[in-house]
Amino acid sequence: MLHSISKHLPDYDHYFTAYYSDGIELIGLKLGLLETTCLSGTFRRLTEDYIKENNLNMDYAGRNNDYDLVLTSSDLIIPRNIKKKKIILVQEGMTDPQNWIYHLVKFFRLKRYFASTSTTGLSNAYIAFCVASEGYKEFFIRSGCKSDKIRVTGVPNYDNCKAYLNNDFPYKDYVLVCTSDARETWKIEDRKGFILKAVKIANGRQMIFKLHPNEKFERAKREINKYAPGALIYTSGNTDHMVANCSVLVVTYSTMAYVGIILGKEVHSRFDIEDLKNMIPNQNGGVSAKNIAEVCKEFLQ
Repeated sequence: MLHSISKHLPDYDHYFTAYYSDGIELIGLKLGLLETTCLSGTFRRLTEDYIKENNLNMDYAGRNNDYDLVLTSSDLIIPRNIKKKKIILVQEGMTDPQNWIYHLVKFFRLKRYFASTSTTGLSNAYIAFCVASEGYKEFFIRSGCKSDKIRVTGVPNYDNCKAYLNNDFPYKDYVLVCTSDARETWKIEDRKGFILKAVKIANGRQMIFKLHPNEKFERAKREINKYAPGALIYTSGNTDHMVANCSVLVVTYSTMAYVGIILGKEVHSRFDIEDLKNMIPNQNGGVSAKNIAEVCKEFLQ
């Protein structure tokens, strides 16, 4: 997403980094306790692979340059070396539910990441927060974000979902089940119950499971083969295309629910579907990256 924004800022030098911390989280990294978080493991590897494959300039942790502007898709951690910089926050996708942990973190001012993405925007460390829709603007204001900092720009990746209908995924008219990495990120999940619910929804129709990239694949495959025998299992591939070709989509708290709703699929989510419809990302034909770049120019000039 941030790469797509940079393409609309050709007059500036761009450098990219995987998500990082320069605080107490470094202890957890050294002890190998954060391999399932975006600071390490699969997420960091995928990010750095993308940077290399696209021949982008890498500057891990922003150590080598003094930057005029910082774009980030998460403000759960604000490293010390960017706290005094101009920061623009870009909404990454759907946020986690605002459960009791969220309220505990807000009340006691704990580290925001303890409540995962439900605390997105609450750092107030940014000069602008680019969000997906008017519905999300209202949502973030209710959560405590400052209204004058929020810009409704749409977000890359989710602003032209109809384009996903043009794909070469070989299957059609199936029940797609997108799993989560809840267990890998220390949340509670009844995976057996989730699979059995999906089997009931499928009612004999072909099922395809798309595993979250941060999951323990072998464990997930064993569970699916046990409770949903005959289902196809994918550990990689374009999930947007899989959603585009399905008839029914089953998720927990995945942004894929929006893709399904926009494309007219029958969607099952733990979020209320009517609430999701009120926050659907703007479908602007793919100009969100350009819109966000215009916000960047305001603060660069």
